[in-house]
Amino acid sequence: MLSSPEALDGPRTIAKVQRRLLPFLAVCFFANYLDRVNIGFAALEMNKDLGLSATIFGLGSGIFFFSYAAFEIPSNFMLERVGARLWIARILLSWGIVSALMALAWSESSFLALRLLLGLAEAGFFPGVVLYLTFWMPQASRAVAMSLFMLAIPISSVIGAPLSGFILDALHDVGGAKAWQWLFVIEALPSILLGIAAYFWLTDRPREARWLAPSEREWLQNTLDAERAAHPETAVESSLKMLLTPDVARLSVIYFGVVLTLYGLVFWLPQIVHDFGFASPLVVGLLTATPYVAGSVSMVFWSRHADRHGGHARHAALASLLSAAGLAACGALTSPALTILALSVSAAGTFAMFPIFWSFATRRLPPAQATGAIALINAIGALAGFLGPYLVGWVKDATGEFHYAPPALAIGPLISALLLATILRASAKTEVRA
Repeated sequence: MLSSPEALDGPRTIAKVQRRLLPFLAVCFFANYLDRVNIGFAALEMNKDLGLSATIFGLGSGIFFFSYAAFEIPSNFMLERVGARLWIARILLSWGIVSALMALAWSESSFLALRLLLGLAEAGFFPGVVLYLTFWMPQASRAVAMSLFMLAIPISSVIGAPLSGFILDALHDVGGAKAWQWLFVIEALPSILLGIAAYFWLTDRPREARWLAPSEREWLQNTLDAERAAHPETAVESSLKMLLTPDVARLSVIYFGVVLTLYGLVFWLPQIVHDFGFASPLVVGLLTATPYVAGSVSMVFWSRHADRHGGHARHAALASLLSAAGLAACGALTSPALTILALSVSAAGTFAMFPIFWSFATRRLPPAQATGAIALINAIGALAGFLGPYLVGWVKDATGEFHYAPPALAIGPLISALLLATILRASAKTEVRA
């Protein structure tokens, strides 16, 4: 006889879901992020071979996000229509193939074209997984779940940076190919294999999960349905009007500010470290990994603290301020060691912000709005992925050094913190009236 849903151990069921889904999704995101940003290491040799200036490299790093942003919303609607299992598998296979094709770039124009194509191939993965997790995770467990998934961002650099440096050191002219070409091919293979695996491993909804007991499926689906029913629906005249709300606009700008910092540095950090005077790609990789270690620790700790004590908006605002402070401090520093320390402080704030933001944002969005709104917020944030790298490249070409770029990037998370403060103030006024 099955135990009733009320008698079930809810935390045990959630833990079972987390063990099934989160490690696999995190590995997929690891591969996704590695394929997206490994041009930062390829640039140590590729820029010279292709004749790319700092501005053109920054443009190519960021142009990825135009096609990426353009297809975010359609991709999320397709995921909901055909199911996460099929759609996430398709995305993984597409970007893996295109990432490997980056090895065939031979000029500025081919480099830019392949980066645009990679953005199209990757579009929808991140907001798709965020949406997918709302199908499985009750609100009280969402920040930790998001943090375990997004932990792949800093971990991909902790592992990927030394790995990329090793490949550049070890595979010079092997088989007649440049080391940076081998870098693209080798690091694309996991995505292709994961795309095949995703089709067989993922389950679209709790009611279809044969790896849960029938009573566990019933409890989880009922819990999620109850949360959905409790969320106020808003009457809207069109899908477009449903997305273009003041709240979605605020959330989009908040996310834009933090993404500006992330991608403004992630594509350039290997070259920034190289300019400190470290010639070996492997040494550059090891030093580049340092801020991401700090980001990994802060992401998990701060998300657990937010879920345990509440106040996700407050936690997100403090993380944004820490990110801005670390970047601003770089403008006053000349020591490589102190600069890396300041960048580590900034990374701690930046990466702590991401999962808390998405937990906070998905709580605020009505279920009928979530599919498109999550994609729209991520798409607008993705435009910062263009502006950040381009801004750093422009500063480098204009001044001859990277020194002035981090303080300029600090404006992004500072704006995010200010907007979060306005949300906190509005919430406090609402509570007082109540």
